[in-house]
Amino acid sequence: MSGFTTILPSNVSQGQFHTLMLGMIAPRPIAFVSTVDSEGQPNLAPFSFFNAFGSNPPILVFSPARRGRDNTIKHTLENVMATKECVVNVVSYQMVEQMSLASCEYPKGVDEFLKAGFSPVPSDLVRAPRVGESPASFECKVLQVIETGDQGGAGNLVICEVVALHIDNKMLDADGKLDYAKLDLVGRMGADWYVRANQDSMFEVAKPNIKKGLGFDALPKHVVESHILSGNDLGRLANLDVAPTAEERERIQFELYGKRLWTLAQTVEERQVLGKQLIAEHRLFEAWAVLV
Repeated sequence: MSGFTTILPSNVSQGQFHTLMLGMIAPRPIAFVSTVDSEGQPNLAPFSFFNAFGSNPPILVFSPARRGRDNTIKHTLENVMATKECVVNVVSYQMVEQMSLASCEYPKGVDEFLKAGFSPVPSDLVRAPRVGESPASFECKVLQVIETGDQGGAGNLVICEVVALHIDNKMLDADGKLDYAKLDLVGRMGADWYVRANQDSMFEVAKPNIKKGLGFDALPKHVVESHILSGNDLGRLANLDVAPTAEERERIQFELYGKRLWTLAQTVEERQVLGKQLIAEHRLFEAWAVLV
């Protein structure tokens, strides 16, 4: 089956489009939000409409959307509207089943900390407790709530300024930097699916930042149109900010010849197979010398 299926939101139900959106926009980080109501009763609920939107000031935004089936709003939204405070806790794999239990729609006044077996820890600057089992918690002041609609499924963007961050020391390395593998965070997929960001699933991609990649247009046509090199292969190669000079290419080719990896007699396909191997080994100058 080829081509694309086009779906207009106006042609399907809200529930159907909601399912498709959440299946495609994934994985999504999870804001495990703790709040209190005007009487101090705690509430705890997860939201995957969530991300960071600035660091000066530090801004987080999450959205407790209106329920699609009956257009009611969630207790978290009621609480942040009343108190203008919350705590955004991150979710690790070690607590994901408990987090899911806390997402049950318990009646107002039920303590999800108690129901899901979490430890409430007093915050420093806001009234809502943080989750003791979370690797990190952001104490937040609510700056604004933006309603995107008044029908079921409409979002309510809760814009928060972080006033304090608590990080479990076990998540830091000897230099005080985050150890991303130890965080072991989870992300939300569609339906009942989640994803685990452990060391086996993590990988690095060099960010261009100040340096500018040479780009695909700097590569010969036969390289760009290769059926051996993938888009990721070409992207990594084209992300070089400077290409080897003619002298460097000649030196590299001579060294590869000495190792019996490269000869002038190689076909284009043979060179691309070698280039792909070198790219996978992050030997990009050598790959460039072989391919270009």
